[in-house]
Amino acid sequence: MRACSVKQGIPVYSGKAKSLYRTDKDGELLVAFRDDITAFDGGKKDVLSEKGSLNAQVSARLFSLLEEHRIPTHFIRLLDNATMCVRELEMIPLEVIVRNIAAGSMVRNYPIREGTPLDPPVIVIDYKDDSRHDPMLNDDLIIAMKLLSKEELGRIKELALKANIILSRFFEARGIILVDFKLEFGKYRGEILVGDEISMDSMRLWDANTKGSLDKDVYRFEKGDVLAVYRQVTEKVLKKGENP
Repeated sequence: MRACSVKQGIPVYSGKAKSLYRTDKDGELLVAFRDDITAFDGGKKDVLSEKGSLNAQVSARLFSLLEEHRIPTHFIRLLDNATMCVRELEMIPLEVIVRNIAAGSMVRNYPIREGTPLDPPVIVIDYKDDSRHDPMLNDDLIIAMKLLSKEELGRIKELALKANIILSRFFEARGIILVDFKLEFGKYRGEILVGDEISMDSMRLWDANTKGSLDKDVYRFEKGDVLAVYRQVTEKVLKKGENP
């Protein structure tokens, strides 16, 4: 199988922790996961050796898992431990957050206690704009801003909830609780695909026994060695075995 190769060494986009490059094939991009880690809209940042490769490997495995269950993603293949080849999407500037347990901003902003199970899961959609601190949107605003049609919004919610079932079962089998997670979507030849990444940077994970954090909250709130936690999750995600 032909590997992606970089067409030019200048990234077409650089985010907080990833850089995207053109390849020698139209419609494909190379995503390089960097070792940068940030929190609080970039107010806290560091560079941690190996962090990028851990997120890339976990993202590749979880994208593959979703593809196995017929959820379309931008993922094509992992090229090395920190680089993947993906389909080039027209990204939709929304963060779709699925919450299974009350935590984080939900607890800070609303009168609900941390750890409260959410049944059915709650979908929260934020507008991607750091300058506005990613404000939350409702369905009417999304449609009024012409970000999505009613049908497209329904499709995104359907994919997010299906992904939640698949990912929750996957982590449960590995002794991890999927508290909440963020998905981003884009369009590829008219089809809506899951894009960006699915990693410890974009999920809230708790140890099933201790309820200790296994995600970027360890870095945000200085709960311990974040790299050790990321390595632990990566080992469990990549471990061979029966999948749900």
